[in-house]
Amino acid sequence: MKKLYTAVVAATGGRDGHIKSADGVIDLEMKKPVEMGGKAGYANPELLFAGAWGSCYLGALGSVGKRDGIDVSNASVNVYVSFNEESASSFVLSAELHVHIPGVDLEKAQKMADAAHKGCPYSKATRGNIEVLVKAV
Repeated sequence: MKKLYTAVVAATGGRDGHIKSADGVIDLEMKKPVEMGGKAGYANPELLFAGAWGSCYLGALGSVGKRDGIDVSNASVNVYVSFNEESASSFVLSAELHVHIPGVDLEKAQKMADAAHKGCPYSKATRGNIEVLVKAV
């Protein structure tokens, strides 16, 4: 495996803490979401993960579109990352990716969405570890 890029982010304080990337691009105060007893208006791990996954996923969808000769430059994905309680002391993530490809029928869009999910590095990282639904919309 050839390493092409390494992101470095320092985190302190957990869900009520701070993150800062080595290059200074990210410098955020973190808070639990309101639904978990935190404050509105702050970043949290699930928001950041959803955004990162969505960006990466659209890159994979671009490769699928190129392979299939379909323009996906106007495609979008809404990524829903949920923090779930399994028991009083055990938590897991789950996710849904709702993929919209303008001008492509739902059946073909679903096939393309599934193919992108197979190739996306974030999808690969979660495969078999969390429940994920990929749905063309």
